[in-house]
Amino acid sequence: MNGEYFIMNFYAFLDNYISYLTAERGASLHTIDAYNRDIMGFVKYLEQGADGVKSGVSATEDFAPNALTPDIVEAYMGHLRDSGKKTRSIVRAVSALRGFFNFLLADGNIAHNPLEDLEVPRFKMPIPDVLSEEEMLALLQMPGESSKSLRDRTILELLYATGLRVSELIQLKKSDVNLEGGFLIASGKRSKERVVPLGEFSRQAIKQYIEKEKPKGTFLFPNKRGEKLTRQTIWKLIRKYGNKMEKTHISPHTIRHTFATHLLEGGADLRSVQILLGHEDISTTQIYTHVDKKRLKEVHKKYHPRG
Repeated sequence: MNGEYFIMNFYAFLDNYISYLTAERGASLHTIDAYNRDIMGFVKYLEQGADGVKSGVSATEDFAPNALTPDIVEAYMGHLRDSGKKTRSIVRAVSALRGFFNFLLADGNIAHNPLEDLEVPRFKMPIPDVLSEEEMLALLQMPGESSKSLRDRTILELLYATGLRVSELIQLKKSDVNLEGGFLIASGKRSKERVVPLGEFSRQAIKQYIEKEKPKGTFLFPNKRGEKLTRQTIWKLIRKYGNKMEKTHISPHTIRHTFATHLLEGGADLRSVQILLGHEDISTTQIYTHVDKKRLKEVHKKYHPRG
């Protein structure tokens, strides 16, 4: 491949794409870093060639995206597999490249997206770990009744009551919580806000925590300096209580999965759960549908004419 179509400054286009992801899509730093690594990995592959021999393609001088074909991208996917990359990583890399070339196409910098008709390997979402109602109740009681454990009990109660992500929990401000109205405002991915209802148990837990602990500063759960807690602090907190239950696999995401699963088992529809979790695409929420096959069979038997 050479620069017969046209010559472009690749890094300038990549900088523009990163700016677009940040400013217009509101992508997180984690997402931006991942996309940047994936796109740069592809360019390095083009420069070196699949067999490690220099192919003569320069990212800054001769990078000609119009000369790219699905065969080249498929070869790159094979290269990733041979390098030991898992299917999930390969799918993410292809997604990053597809988004980048769609961006170039929309701006008129290329004539076609070489990944438009590319078939990517199917990634089967792992079945999420969930706790039974009895196990979840036991976890909520693990911190005990001491005043020192009040913050931990409130955090666990709030995670289970709302299904918040850890990043959303630690960013919660006291002003985001409306106890009288029975809801909170969560700031999710891409800084999108959503209203999440609070049940009676979580409202009472937060009310008691605020009255007794009187958290300083802006955040609902500040550290000793009044700053927001770190993600690692929440992970360690949950891991500690999980170990006490001899459940070493419990994580913040386990509680989020449990929240969604218990809603579905209680009769909630998938669309409602999608909104509560803050999922943009309902396909993301569909990983939970497997957990309630028993209830679906009961519904089918009860309501279908041939059930």
